[in-house]
Amino acid sequence: MQDNANSELPALKRIPWNKGKLIGAKPPLRPKHVWSIRTKLQVEGRTRDLAMFNLAIDSKLRGCDVVALKVEDVAPSGYSVDRATVRQKTGQPVRFELTEQTRQAVDDYVRVAGKKPGEFMFTARRGPGRSMTTRQYARLVSEWIANIGLDPHLFGTHSLRRTKATLIYRRTGNLRAVQLLLGHTKIESTVRYLGIEVDDALAIAEQVEI
Repeated sequence: MQDNANSELPALKRIPWNKGKLIGAKPPLRPKHVWSIRTKLQVEGRTRDLAMFNLAIDSKLRGCDVVALKVEDVAPSGYSVDRATVRQKTGQPVRFELTEQTRQAVDDYVRVAGKKPGEFMFTARRGPGRSMTTRQYARLVSEWIANIGLDPHLFGTHSLRRTKATLIYRRTGNLRAVQLLLGHTKIESTVRYLGIEVDDALAIAEQVEI
């Protein structure tokens, strides 16, 4: 009798862990979004933020690697370099280019902030010898996104990392190049990271005639 009674009790409804949460990869920014953020940071005179944003786009680094950048990584002699090499959190070295506008932004920031080799490029409020935290960086990215009218819940630090990599892939179809630029050890990781679908591959294949 007791077993029958228990069997008639309604089952507890389990709430999905992701209820109300946005999951999945954050999309890359579009070129017009990049220019909007750059323009706004320039107009507002936010020298540090402009240098950080431009470096994040060009370097294609993870947030933890962006905040770990040292002055000598990008401006060893007081002026920014054309190409830089840094070691990622994974231990893999990765090279990246600094475009002219990024070099200008870095040079302006280094000069205004009086940055010296040995220092972190982007320091925390808690002390000049401490780098900015990834959480502080994420808050900044959300602010930049919101300031141009986009939903900060839809975009994040990985959006900045994916922006240039995605654009390079779409323009060239060269997965190996993107793999090297992102510092991935396996091409499969790059495929997953870019969210490449069969339709993407077919679209690229259709552009090639023999």
